[in-house]
Amino acid sequence: MKQEFSLNDEVIMKKPHACKYNLWTITRIGADVKIKCNNCGREIMMDRLEFYKKLKKVIKREKKEN
Repeated sequence: MKQEFSLNDEVIMKKPHACKYNLWTITRIGADVKIKCNNCGREIMMDRLEFYKKLKKVIKREKKEN
């Protein structure tokens, strides 16, 4: 699978969190992906395949510095 996101990107998930907010920030990328809710600060970790299934849209990409 092609990686369309990077660290500190903001993403919108298909289903909202329990706090009724679906905007998240990616805080860790590896075999698992860790995301943090931008509303309540709760962090969850899921495997990469599950993350791809639940991902709706990447809305912000962090600029890479050379």
